[in-house]
Amino acid sequence: MMKNIMPALAIALSSVSSMAILTTPAHAEEKKATQIHVRGSIVAFGGSTLKVKTREGETIDVTLADGWKLASVANAKVTDIKPGDFVGIASMPKDGGGDGALEVLIFPPAMKGAGEGSYGWDLKPDSSMTNATVADAVKGVDGRTVTVTYHGKEKKIAVPEGTPVVTIAPATNDDLVPGAVVFVAAEKAATGSIAHQVIVGKNGVVPPM
Repeated sequence: MMKNIMPALAIALSSVSSMAILTTPAHAEEKKATQIHVRGSIVAFGGSTLKVKTREGETIDVTLADGWKLASVANAKVTDIKPGDFVGIASMPKDGGGDGALEVLIFPPAMKGAGEGSYGWDLKPDSSMTNATVADAVKGVDGRTVTVTYHGKEKKIAVPEGTPVVTIAPATNDDLVPGAVVFVAAEKAATGSIAHQVIVGKNGVVPPM
């Protein structure tokens, strides 16, 4: 099951409360619509429609819901991950045991606790997403091992050198240009895909989630 837990929030704090719907796992409440993630590049943007060529090669029209939110991502560093931070880490099991990070999102402080938990994710087969608080971040030979806690549980995730680490940044409709990479949190309705949040790449940084 796909979970819609990655936020695409405007930086203004007035927008933060409106993002809670997307930072809550889909299983937290019954939903009639199927939650989906669209990853790809923009073909065109106009009015309330975003045309996207998906990573699977299909070109689809995504309808932007009333009040939809837009944000981008900015580069961060693995050394920016500090105890007490709230992070979203996509990871996969490693051959030698444990989990290895595919990407890390450092949430703004106002989003702490959003979508807390660990569950299946659709970035890659067998990947998972963990939204949790950093208990400690220990420097290792190859990158860093981060211990995170959620709902009284603990998980250790290795963050190898080169793992994308990002944080949320502002964006405007002017950033929705052809070729820009997007991550769209949407729902599948009878009329097609309806998006509530869009994260767009800019300044050379693409959404890694």
